[in-house]
Amino acid sequence: MTKQEKQLIPDNDKLKLDGKKYANRIVLAGGGTGGHIYPAIGIAQALQRLNPKVDLVFIGGDDRLESTLVPQQGYQFLPIKVEGFPRSLTLKWIPVIIKVLQGLLQSIKHLKRFKPEVVIGTGGYVSGPVLFAAWLLDIPIAIQEQNVSPGLTNSILSRFAKAAFLALPPNTHRFPENIVQITGNPIRPEITECSRKDEIYSKYRLDPNLKTVFVMGGSQGARAINAAMINASALIAERMRDVQQDKSNRHFVPNDVTKTTQIQIVHQTGKSDVEDVKAAYTSHNISHHVQAFYNQVEEIYSIADLMICRAGGMTVSEVTACGIPAIFIPLPAAIGNNQVLNAETVANAGAATMLKQDTLKLKSDELVNELFRIITDTETYQKMQSSSLNLGRPFAGDTIAKSIFKLAKIK
Repeated sequence: MTKQEKQLIPDNDKLKLDGKKYANRIVLAGGGTGGHIYPAIGIAQALQRLNPKVDLVFIGGDDRLESTLVPQQGYQFLPIKVEGFPRSLTLKWIPVIIKVLQGLLQSIKHLKRFKPEVVIGTGGYVSGPVLFAAWLLDIPIAIQEQNVSPGLTNSILSRFAKAAFLALPPNTHRFPENIVQITGNPIRPEITECSRKDEIYSKYRLDPNLKTVFVMGGSQGARAINAAMINASALIAERMRDVQQDKSNRHFVPNDVTKTTQIQIVHQTGKSDVEDVKAAYTSHNISHHVQAFYNQVEEIYSIADLMICRAGGMTVSEVTACGIPAIFIPLPAAIGNNQVLNAETVANAGAATMLKQDTLKLKSDELVNELFRIITDTETYQKMQSSSLNLGRPFAGDTIAKSIFKLAKIK
C-alpha cells in the first residue's frame, strides 16, 4: 500500500484491507463532482443505518473531490488514477488511456484484497475502472443514476450490472429493463426530518407570516440565476400586492393596491455575488436572507414555500422529497441536457414549471409572473405541492440499501 493510500485511511477502528472488522463488505465508487459523490455517501449511510455490521470502502480519483469529502465523512478511501476522455478524438487520448489502465489495475488490486460482496457505482468516469474491474473479477455490480438522461459511464456499464437504481423514469432505453428499479436519489434523512419551526425563522431573521422563496443555484451558486433575481427585484417589489388571476389570459392584475402580499427571499448565491444580490434586495425593500452557502440547508427547505433553482438530479430529489413547488431554471450546458430533461419530467408531473435561462437574460417579467402565479393562487399551489410530494422519494437510500443487501446476500 502506498504512503498516500495510508494517509487517506482513517485509523480510528476502521477496517484494514488485510484485517476486516466484519464479514460483510461493500465497495462504493463514484466521484468527480458532488452530484456523484453525495449519492454514494447517502447510500453508505443507509447501508450502515440498516446494518451497522457492514464494512464500506470508497474507491475514487486520487486528485478528485471525493478524495477530500469521503474521508471527512469518516469512510475509508482508496485512491486510483483516473481521467475523463476528451469529447473529441485527439492525441490527448493517449495519456488518458494510460491513466485509465493504471486505475483499472489499481482497482483490481484493491478489490482482490478487500473481496467485497458487491460494488456500487454512482456514475461519472471515476466509477468506470472500478466497476469494470469488479466485472472482470466476477463481483456483482450495481449502478445508481441521478438524472433522467443516464450518463455515459452508467450507460456503458449497465450491460454488466445486476441492478440499476434510477432517480426518475429514464427518457431512453439505455438500461436493460430487467435490472431497472425507480428508487429516487438517496438524500440525507435530515432533509425531510427537519420541520418548520419559529426558531428557524428567528435564526435567519425571517417572518413566519410571509411566504418564503428559496433561490438556490447549487452548492457553488449560479451566476445566471443571481443575475435574473437582481434584474427582477424591482418588478418583484412592484408585485408585492394582492393579485388575482385573470382566468382567461393567466396574467395578474392588481386587486387592491392598498393591500400587500409580502414575500421574503432566502438566496444561496455562491461566493461571487453575495453583496450584489443583498444590495438589490435591500434597495427595493425586499425582506431577505442571503448567504454564499447554507450548511444546514434542511432548515431552509423546512420553511420554503417555493423554490427557484437549477434542476440537477440531487436538487430535484431534495425538492420533491420536501414537497416544495418549484420554478426550475436548468443549466443549459449540462452534459446530455440532463437538467432540462429532469425539469421537464417534474413539470409534466405538475410539480414545477421550467423557464429557460436564455429567456431570463432578455426579460425578467416571465420569472416574476410565475413566482406570483404559484405563490398567490391557492388551488395551483396546493396541486403543485401535492404532485411534488407524490413524486418525491424521501426513503430512496433505504430502498437502495435493502436491494444491495439482497444482491450481496447480506441479511
